[in-house]
Amino acid sequence: MAAITLNALAHTYSDNPTKPEDYAIREMTHVWEQGGAFALLGPSGCGKSTLLNIISGLLEPSNGEVLFDGKRVNELKPEERNIAQVFQFPVVYDTMTVFDNLAFPLRNIGVPEHKIKSKVFEVADILELSDQLKRKAKGLSADQKQKVSMGRGLVRDNVSAILFDEPLTVIDPQLKWKLRRKLKQIHEQFNITMVYVTHDQLEASTFADKIAVMYNGQIVQFGTPRELFEKPAHTFVGYFIGSPGMNFFEVELKDTLRFGDHEITTSDAMLTRLNAMQPKKITVGIRPEFVHVWDGKNDDAFKVDVDYVEDLGTYKILSFLFNGQMMKARLSEDQKVPSGQIYVSFPEQWTKVYVDEYLVEVADPVITQSEETHHAN
Repeated sequence: MAAITLNALAHTYSDNPTKPEDYAIREMTHVWEQGGAFALLGPSGCGKSTLLNIISGLLEPSNGEVLFDGKRVNELKPEERNIAQVFQFPVVYDTMTVFDNLAFPLRNIGVPEHKIKSKVFEVADILELSDQLKRKAKGLSADQKQKVSMGRGLVRDNVSAILFDEPLTVIDPQLKWKLRRKLKQIHEQFNITMVYVTHDQLEASTFADKIAVMYNGQIVQFGTPRELFEKPAHTFVGYFIGSPGMNFFEVELKDTLRFGDHEITTSDAMLTRLNAMQPKKITVGIRPEFVHVWDGKNDDAFKVDVDYVEDLGTYKILSFLFNGQMMKARLSEDQKVPSGQIYVSFPEQWTKVYVDEYLVEVADPVITQSEETHHAN
């Protein structure tokens, strides 16, 4: 196992980069702690696979360092980094049996045959491949071949990390949930540092303890699935995480935050912070799950026009027009379906403010000595 550190890392495919957009990976410093289960999540083209290939040694970064447990590995070849990588498409030897495929990495490093047998049986049992060990890999299904690929990474006791590059892409959708859970169980059993690249937020949330969200070659937030959902640090995280994504609308800073003729409630501390920043663009975001839809007229809510309601079985998505902008709210299964004009409100604790796409936060109020004593008791 190893902690993986990316120190001032950047990469470009351009011969003469002059601006941030010329970099596939913009400069970043990031740490994946030893023994953790991490996901690298983002859309196609955001730099996920490039970053993974830099970590594995298939690609040398233009700038910065890759460190394993504090040791620079930039100059080391992939086979010298002591990592395993599972690719989008299964890498197996069709003419070999499943047993020989799983044994191959161990034979390569001279492990005695009796130890190989024991380890192969152990990994095959975990991956539910025990009854396939004598079969030639050529006759396996796509998901079985991918399990063999995963097993080839797991058989080595001394592996520093396992890197997964969209490993479930070719797997039948009905089997994906089972393999995701299997990967989680494997991590819990072996406690190996694992980094899982995917564009699927469900895969990332199911597998990882922490998720690094990538956008335009940058990691814009690193946190637990709950943190990404409840407190998106960047507008892209709010948009990309959740179904549907976050509602966003641009506001003006006057004596308060204004959206057209509407005042958006926020704290005095936030207004003070924004005035100090003198931003050119302020965006407010709130998740559909946190929009409050009222049954009747409410003086503290905004009157909006219902556009349509989508019934998704266990919940409904209400689309409404607020000051001419389409937004969404999530309704529970038994919640009354509104029509015409309705009232909605945005609870302050779930209403997020962004400047230049990044979350603006204000410090929590200072706790007085008497409050501190009260909480202690």
